[in-house]
Amino acid sequence: MAHTCRGTISLTTAHIEVGDACHLVLTSGGRSYHLKATSDGESQRWVSALQQAKANASHMMHQSDDSGDEAPVPQPDRALTQGALKTLASKLDDLSTCNELIGKHGAALQRSLSELEDLRTATDGTDKLKTVNERATLFRITSNAMINACRDFLDVAETHSRRWQRALQYEREQRHHLEETIEQLAKQHNSLERAWREAPSTHPDGGERTQEGDASDENEDTEFFDAMEDSPAFITVTASDHTQHRRSSSNQSIMSGGLPNNEWSHNENDSGSNNVQLRRVRRSRIPDKPNYSLNLWSIMKNCIGKELSKIPMPVNFNEPLSMLQRLTEDLEYSDLLDRASRCESSLEQMCLVAAFSVSSYSTTIHRTAKPFNPLLGETYELDRLDDFGYRSICEQVSHHPPAAAHHVTSQRGWTLWQEITIDSKFRGKYISVMPLGCIHLQFHSSGNHYVWGKVTSTVHNIIVGKLWIDQSGDIEIVNHRTKDSCHLKFVPYSYFSRDLSRKVTGVVADSEGTAHHILSGTWDDKMESAKIVESSRGCGGSEGKQKTLYQTLQPKVLWKKYPLPENSENMHFFSSLALTLNEPEEGVAPTDSRLRPDQRLMEAGLWDEANAHKQRLEERQRLERRKREAQATQVLEEGQDIEGFQPLWFERRTDDSTGESTYVYRGGYWEAKDRQDWSQCPEIF
Repeated sequence: MAHTCRGTISLTTAHIEVGDACHLVLTSGGRSYHLKATSDGESQRWVSALQQAKANASHMMHQSDDSGDEAPVPQPDRALTQGALKTLASKLDDLSTCNELIGKHGAALQRSLSELEDLRTATDGTDKLKTVNERATLFRITSNAMINACRDFLDVAETHSRRWQRALQYEREQRHHLEETIEQLAKQHNSLERAWREAPSTHPDGGERTQEGDASDENEDTEFFDAMEDSPAFITVTASDHTQHRRSSSNQSIMSGGLPNNEWSHNENDSGSNNVQLRRVRRSRIPDKPNYSLNLWSIMKNCIGKELSKIPMPVNFNEPLSMLQRLTEDLEYSDLLDRASRCESSLEQMCLVAAFSVSSYSTTIHRTAKPFNPLLGETYELDRLDDFGYRSICEQVSHHPPAAAHHVTSQRGWTLWQEITIDSKFRGKYISVMPLGCIHLQFHSSGNHYVWGKVTSTVHNIIVGKLWIDQSGDIEIVNHRTKDSCHLKFVPYSYFSRDLSRKVTGVVADSEGTAHHILSGTWDDKMESAKIVESSRGCGGSEGKQKTLYQTLQPKVLWKKYPLPENSENMHFFSSLALTLNEPEEGVAPTDSRLRPDQRLMEAGLWDEANAHKQRLEERQRLERRKREAQATQVLEEGQDIEGFQPLWFERRTDDSTGESTYVYRGGYWEAKDRQDWSQCPEIF
């Protein structure tokens, strides 16, 4: 190929590796092609041909570099180019003339030879032979002229082709430089946009800044129809009645995130005076991910149908966070709960809770890597009282099946707790991760107690292609105090569907089942809510079902995803919060995920050392499990009650609202941290 395009690699820089079972690997510029021959003989022929082609390509490149002028020609002279083209055209005309003459003299020579065969007398033969010789001489002269003209044409073409190749190479380099400049500008734009989002939410004159502005007012009377495949099916129509008063612009503004990680912040105390307090600066980057290639299928092909947590895998398929840290990452948009705690309407509060439940999936769009399986008894704390107003503690309470308990207390009026058991299966072409368990959220002032679950996450293209993740299923959020409910539907991706990808729809209803708000959006970008002002039965939908026609006010944005940090593609696509989760902290428990050596080494890019530590930790955990099983057998033989593993900071209780048995925080962790008394903690690392 004279140029690169999709599906090509440069043979001059390619590395040819021969594996076993007739397997070849071609690697060049970070791109690898895995080839398999039908036999050893064919494999050897391919290797020989590829190596010969590589040698030829290197030789041609060397010749091209050594020939012609050494200095690059940034801008070929226009007159020189036109002169070369005129010369080539003249040579081409000469070739055309020679071609006509060769055809003419060749035909005459053929006629003479035919007449020579028909001769009957010697006299006639002498004359004809003389004619044949003359015409053969003319044919030879014309042929030589043709050959010389071809040689001249080739000489001119070769002389100028090297110049044009250098000019073309210069243009390619300029284009590449331009692409890099545009990419750098895009990153700078992204950084500026992120800085603008993290700026204080008030103008110098004291007015509140809205990200929506007044642009939404221009289309106040616009109607829109959105047929959603939800149950019950419905259609929404924006109200055009001017008597319907819009909410104030402050209520329609996008709900911004937590406070930025600035070194200084101004906090207003209860007496109204301003305090200036020093705030810790959190890290904003981690070491870039190494470019290690490893075939996932070679490990997974013998594990079809097995639970993913029981498959020993190297850290190459992990990200440098544990499952406890991924669970804590659900708090990325905790500001939604802060806003919800101030809502007087339980239905509007439900909308914000629903947006929060969707927002926890926004960080997964590019995160196809697997988090570390926590060791039994492993913990993770996140103390963000100074900027986000909450404290979070997680503990791994079971290893098979893997289960984690989580408790969050916020000074801004809410408490969240959950116990999540991960059920993951490898299905051949994809991996399904099904979180089992409930998330509980209670607001202190109203006592509203919300409960919901999680949807199924699916990682596709395990065998071939680029890995991608999808979320699908339904979430039912219930307020156990008022009996309000919200049904969210995560629409699975379909190649044939005309729906928006990663679409989420929902309806917020009161205790009697009357719908009050319509929710719509995508789990990787934003969620909106529209207040229903009128509903009626519409025309028949699919499969004979009637659609409900909802007339709504203009939708308002509940939640909008933050842009990813700069260079996130080389940092496992971590969000701003995720980058800080594994940051070393002083005074944490010795069982904290930040102290796990294999995870720390992987974050630093030392994957071989991380794999060695991972195997050591897993083998140690197996020995501990066998020891507990032996003790349990001995207790059974003695006729005593068996007491299994008991978590240190959580205990199992029956929830008063749902009647389900779940792990809840028993207390004591933060007090132990204040005393720095970790004598109860097991040594797991």
